[in-house]
Amino acid sequence: MQTDLSTLRLDQWLWAARFFKTRSLAKQAIETGKVEVGGQRAKASRAVRVGDALRIVRGDETFEVEVLGLSDRRGSASVAQALYAESEASKARRVEALATLRAARAGYQPPESKPDKRARRLIRALGDIDAL
Repeated sequence: MQTDLSTLRLDQWLWAARFFKTRSLAKQAIETGKVEVGGQRAKASRAVRVGDALRIVRGDETFEVEVLGLSDRRGSASVAQALYAESEASKARRVEALATLRAARAGYQPPESKPDKRARRLIRALGDIDAL
């Protein structure tokens, strides 16, 4: 982590903080509105400063973080986690969403074998109302 930096590009910080694997993925997320700085949409070239509040949507996860440090190099995960602090409310929401997703998956039981001829006909009929 470099301390002589006073500002850094948003896409570069997101890459260094390991929210995205590449800067181009970070830039794409910013351009599609999945990253907000201070509650407003930002451009990839926006300068990030220590103390900025970010809201990052990555897949089904939403992170609300505060920038604690700046680095233009991508380091290990422990170094990257030192660059930001996630709010407790954000952590709680992510854990709750993960628990809900796991509970929804727990009820699903995959079939033990392939469907037989009759079952295949019924499955095909679901797609076509006139087939019956």
